[in-house]
Amino acid sequence: MRTVYNVLLGILLTLTLACGYSSKNYGTPASNMPAISQLNPGSTSAGTQAFMLTVNGSNFAAKAVVNWNGSAQATTYVTTGQLTIAVPASAVATSATVPITVTNPATSNGMYGGSPAQTSPAVNFIIQ
Repeated sequence: MRTVYNVLLGILLTLTLACGYSSKNYGTPASNMPAISQLNPGSTSAGTQAFMLTVNGSNFAAKAVVNWNGSAQATTYVTTGQLTIAVPASAVATSATVPITVTNPATSNGMYGGSPAQTSPAVNFIIQ
C-alpha cells in the first residue's frame, strides 16, 4: 500500500509542477521613445511675429509635449508623426539656438509593465 501511495504522490507532484509553477514572462515594457525628423519652419529671423511650429517625426503619443529650450509648451497632437505649438514673438525676440525635444508621458500597464516618460534627442531651432 505504501508503494501505491508513493507512486500516486509522485504523479500528483509531477502534474502540479507541470501546470504552471514557473517564472512568468510578462514581456518587456514597450518603447516609448519619440524621434524628431524635421521642424517646420527650421529657423526664423529675430524679432519676427508669433508663428506655428510643426514638429515632424515618429512615435509621438497622444499626450506628448514639445519642449522649447527645455520648457514644456501647450502642444497640439496631430498624428503619431506630427505635433504643433504656437511660438510667441517674445520667444524669438533675439538671436539664439533653441533645442527642441518631444516628451512622451509615462505609461502604466499595471503591476508588471509600462514605461517611464521618454524624451527625444534635441533638434536645434535657429533664430538668426
